[in-house]
Amino acid sequence: MSGSDTGLYEEDFVRWTEQQSSARRDAARIGTNLPLDWENLAEEVESSGRTQKHELRSRLGVILEHLLKLKRSPAADPRSGWMDTIDRERDNVEVLLQDSPSLRGEVARIIAEESPRAVRRARRSLQRHGEIVAPAAILMAGEGFTEEQVLGDWFPEDVPHPGPLPASGEREEPA
Repeated sequence: MSGSDTGLYEEDFVRWTEQQSSARRDAARIGTNLPLDWENLAEEVESSGRTQKHELRSRLGVILEHLLKLKRSPAADPRSGWMDTIDRERDNVEVLLQDSPSLRGEVARIIAEESPRAVRRARRSLQRHGEIVAPAAILMAGEGFTEEQVLGDWFPEDVPHPGPLPASGEREEPA
């Protein structure tokens, strides 16, 4: 592997998989003396990139679902758990986008595609727990969150956010 290929592998895994699968298919068309299954090798490399995209889609879906629950559920108890899940998934998405920056361009599209599914999951979950009534369910269908809301520190306005944790060794002062 050339130095530039190694650099791309380190900088953006998904772009590297796309480049490598294309190069393997080109090599298969040209024909080489190497006894390799070029098409299936290319498919396997592409599959690694698709796995990264699937992971991004899954994590964004979880964030969307929990934001909807926070926004529409009248329940007080599970809110901190939903917020913890959102924070954890946001951190995981951040790491995924650092490993494959080319996926950043997919975020808005994935949010738009995943939103109806997240609404369905959130609505069903809240209805199973008796936490949503028909008008709220109808309102939920029109919910939409921006990329900044999904990936940033934003939480729905009516949800108390605990604020930043104090730095190591510091004590929180009462408000």
